[in-house]
Amino acid sequence: SFSTGSKMAAEAEHGQKHTAMPGYLDMASKVYTAITGYLRDYEGAATLHDSVKDVFEYGFVTKADLSLLVLFAAAWTVVRYVATNYGFKPWGKWAKLPKKEQEKMPESAWKVLFYSMSWLYTSHLLLGKGYTFFQDPASVWTGWHKGMSIPGDIYALYLVQCSFYLHSIYAVLYMDAWRKDSVVMLIHHILTLSLIGFSYIFRYHNIGVLVIWLHDITDIFLECTKVNVYFKNRGGKYHAMNDHLSNFGCGMFGLTWFVFRLYWFPLKVLYSTGHLSRVYVPYLPFYLFFNVLLWVLLVMNVYWFSFIMLFLFRVLTGQMSSVDDIREDDIETKPKKTGTPETAVMNGSPKIKNGPNGPLENGNVKQDNVNHDETKNNVIKRQRPKASME
Repeated sequence: SFSTGSKMAAEAEHGQKHTAMPGYLDMASKVYTAITGYLRDYEGAATLHDSVKDVFEYGFVTKADLSLLVLFAAAWTVVRYVATNYGFKPWGKWAKLPKKEQEKMPESAWKVLFYSMSWLYTSHLLLGKGYTFFQDPASVWTGWHKGMSIPGDIYALYLVQCSFYLHSIYAVLYMDAWRKDSVVMLIHHILTLSLIGFSYIFRYHNIGVLVIWLHDITDIFLECTKVNVYFKNRGGKYHAMNDHLSNFGCGMFGLTWFVFRLYWFPLKVLYSTGHLSRVYVPYLPFYLFFNVLLWVLLVMNVYWFSFIMLFLFRVLTGQMSSVDDIREDDIETKPKKTGTPETAVMNGSPKIKNGPNGPLENGNVKQDNVNHDETKNNVIKRQRPKASME
């Protein structure tokens, strides 16, 4: 329960017009005041019994919801299988991509397709359907009550997102090329599914739409960049257009990351969940838990942005020659036992087989008819550092 003074203050502030997007300091100050007020007003520490009670009192999910979730996850798996085997893989073979790129390109192409459609649909909801969650974050909490019905168009978005990440968990284990960071991706998908599911069950779907919209756009540019990295050396030739597109995509990836995840996310989402929620819903179930998760997400975004900036700095200062994808060397597959040995000369370069370059010995090209100094110079050129896209 909350003190009478806090309730009166909330009621007095409820009718005031709130800033659509405050400054960083104003946001941090108001959120801090709201959280400390919540801790002060809540009488007694919440017990495990209280938390379980709140789950059953405020959480709403039906068997039909769960059935549709599993059904759509299975549908995503089938759709991806068809798209990969009858679209993306033939495309890679037709373009004569190196073998490793042929293995990885379908995954990125699939993600470009999904995130593009999902983000465009979410943009339609926020900018074309009359929802004002982005323009006016206070509207997120207008009329909120436990067990409130979810509009059909928002329900569709949640069904698509939850089922996609449930499918993605299966895909990492059984469909994607296994990499050294696959465990991290698996954890990411589980956490994302949990967060989206949590916001659905407790009817925080309005703020959930905004969070999804602010995060999906960066994935579009990331995966587009990867696809162009894979295609820039197709057919054994360098293609400048794909190289330029990968550089452009890399720059847009960094720009959208800052604008959407580090500017709008804290000033729209965290301001709304931390401060405005206390004004419109003085007792919001799992208020602290909900906000802690979102602040952790912000910390992760800041942490990864530091790597993005370092990466862009190295590319712009010429410390790295081009955008590349180092994850290809992280694919953990058992060496194939064939009659024709092969190896990768270096990370990012196509495999070289027996042929004009001569036989391979211990991973090195043996060239009997080529001057040793010339071969050494070629190897040095191959070892020029390249920027990496993860």
